[in-house]
Order: sequence, then C-alpha cells, then structure tokens
Amino acid sequence: IASWPAADAVIGNPPFVGDKKMRGELGDEYTEALRAAYKGRVPGGADLVCYWFEKARAQIEAGALLRAGLVATNSIRQGANREVLQRVIGSTRIFDAWPDETWVNDGAAVRVSLVSFGHSTQKPQLAAQPVTAIYADLKAVAEGAQSLDLTTAQPLPENAGASFFGFCLAGPFTVEAATARAWLRLPNPNGRTNADVLSPIWNGADISRRPNDRWAVDFGAARDASESALYDSPFAHVLANVKPLRDANKRASRAQRWWLHGETRPGLRKAGDGLSRWIVTSETAKHRYFVWLPQGVAPEHKLVVFPRADDVMFGLLSSRLHNLWAVATGGRLGVGNDPVYSTSKCFLPFPFPAGLTPADTAHQRTEAL
Repeated sequence: IASWPAADAVIGNPPFVGDKKMRGELGDEYTEALRAAYKGRVPGGADLVCYWFEKARAQIEAGALLRAGLVATNSIRQGANREVLQRVIGSTRIFDAWPDETWVNDGAAVRVSLVSFGHSTQKPQLAAQPVTAIYADLKAVAEGAQSLDLTTAQPLPENAGASFFGFCLAGPFTVEAATARAWLRLPNPNGRTNADVLSPIWNGADISRRPNDRWAVDFGAARDASESALYDSPFAHVLANVKPLRDANKRASRAQRWWLHGETRPGLRKAGDGLSRWIVTSETAKHRYFVWLPQGVAPEHKLVVFPRADDVMFGLLSSRLHNLWAVATGGRLGVGNDPVYSTSKCFLPFPFPAGLTPADTAHQRTEAL
C-alpha cells in the first residue's frame, strides 16, 4: 500500500467506480491486489471510493492525519459501503456532512455525499444544520431532539427465510412470447411439455407499468445438462445463445453450469413450492408498494420476493409503518434518488407485531384461524 505523508488535512474527490465495474475499469490483477491489501477493513462489494475513506481513517488513527474531507457517491451511506463509515465512527467522528447533493458536472447522472471526519473542534453539522451526532448512514440527531441510529438495527431470527431476490439469469435466457408459445406445442424426447422449463418472467417495469410478456427458459436449480437437453427447443436456444458467453465467464460455477441461471435461488424455490401466489416489490422504486405475483410467473433479480400467499403478510408489508421503516433504513439510487429496498436492512430487522412475525405465520393459515 502506498504511503501518505503526514498532514493536517486531506481533501479529495476520489474516483467513482462501482464494485461490479472495478475489474473492467482497473483490471483483474489490480482489483484483486487492492481487495487483498484491504481485506478485513473494506468489505467485499464496496465501491472504489471507499478505499480512500478507509485509508484516511487509518491515517487519523495512526496520528499521521488530523482530518479528511472526501466526496463520494451517495451510496456511501448504504450496503457494504456504509461499513466503511461505520469504521470511521468507531475510531473518530464525522463532524460535517452533506448527505445527498446533485453532482455538478453535466452528463453525470449521480448524486454525491460530502463527508468530513477526524479531529475537529467544530460542532457537528449536517447539511449546514447543527446536530448532536452524525450516524454512518449520514443521518443525525437534531439538537434538543431524540433519534434512533437505525444503522444499529440487527436481523431478527423470526424473519429469516421469508425474503429473497428473484432469479439472476446471467445470460440471454429470455425469448419472445410468440416463440415461447410455439415451443409449448412441440413434443420432446422425454414426453414432457416445454411448460416444465418455460414461464413468463417479470421485473420492476412489469409491476409498475404493465407486463411486457417476456418469457424465459429455466431448467431449475439442479437439473443436469443431459436431462435439460431432452427439452429440445429451449435447450437449443440456451446452447446457441448462453453457452458462448458463459464459456468466457470468470466464475467457474457459471461457466461449468452454463444451462442454468446465474443465481438459481434454490431457497426461494423451496419456500414457494406449492403456493398459489407470491408477494413482490421492485428493489428500486420511487413509490414503495407490494403486489401479488401470479402463479407460474417467474420473478427476475430486480424484484424482492416474499414467497407467501397469506393476506396477513401482504397487509403488514403494505402498512404505513413498514413503508416508513423501509424508506428510513433502505438506500437510494441514481439521479432520481429513488428508494432501494434491501432485505438485509428493510425486512430482516423489521419488528413485526407479536404473534404475526414471519415465523408465527409461516403456516399461512392465519386467515382461516
């Protein structure tokens, strides 16, 4: 790791590169070396800008720096990125921040956070307003007011196993509706219908507007290649369109199991087996609402899925209390600053009413009882 000279202050605008783009922008060798050097300090999945925050924090902790003021995308407040700010608060303090500002350069569809931390006699300020303290999500306690640090909310065991992301295809598994319907009429060597491995698939746009009538090939979570090949036309499509891309995939599991989705979600399939409908919400949406996913329709990975068919769970998720909680604990994304629903932050720590937790209503017979 390159050394920084001792200084009173560091002010900078580190590069904005998302964690999923680091390999493409920086190369495999550099990305792996960087992550190895900061292992245990910067979590996997953190954006490139986070390494500057941790570097500055370590300099302050070592006595080689008094304070730092850095610019980041506003996603520094959420997910894996937030853990870096949590480390900052653990060893020093954030004394000034602007949590959500538009970026000044034309053409840059991004919102930013400006964060100053370290040793300072300045009383804390958030967006130029005096506060008592600033949390890792860049929210604060106003002077003379009471507030909760929602970043300390922990997952509740009774909420486990009731929320999932939809299927991550990781390849061109989708086909036109007319093609899929034609395949449904074709015979197969195994005597089975192609309906076994074909279904409509919905994403966020399908629930916020109207279904686009897209279909996807889905060989499930564990069907092997020889068994999948007995579905002639769907397998031929995947062989011609997906396999060439998967052969070059750096993830060995995806290259070797090229006929299956990138994330097959066996837990979701098991939890939802036999249900007549599922509850879904768009991961990123201006307005937070929940809808029923009809039986036989597959959810894509930009949908958060609750494999439940009971009206009680639907009502609790749709309640004003849960919506306020989701906005307060979730992240924000893009130039539109739209709320993001994170299962780890919004669902798992949510305090459902006593007797109506996901564990209590897992039998899904609450209405009858």
